[in-house]
Amino acid sequence: MKTELFYLVLTSVFTALLWVPYILDRIAVRGLVGAVGYPEHPEPQSAWAQRLMKAHANAIENLVVFGLLVLVADALNVTGPAVAAAAMVYFWARVIHAASYTLAIPWIRTLSFAAGFACQLVIAWQVVAQAV
Repeated sequence: MKTELFYLVLTSVFTALLWVPYILDRIAVRGLVGAVGYPEHPEPQSAWAQRLMKAHANAIENLVVFGLLVLVADALNVTGPAVAAAAMVYFWARVIHAASYTLAIPWIRTLSFAAGFACQLVIAWQVVAQAV
């Protein structure tokens, strides 16, 4: 398996699992019935869980871009050290982004988001450069 596809899978699995901690918090705060039901005035979740929910939504939004870029690169056989490194750095940037968002560390959150975005640009550039 190509490195970039491996990191796409890791990123997808990581993103798919981000909901687990905030749902466990919801159960702890509201109880099982309150967590699975639709209470009229639900207890607010812990601040960290609310931030993790936002980080999860952001991860999903960015997975669409990253995933499409990696799959297009793969379909066009655009590969190499730049694409592989960008995919690896993207994965770790997203892990750091989720952790720093959850723990309310704004500078690290912003820098990790920017690093992930830069990785998307690297892959996009490699695809475009190959097409020209």
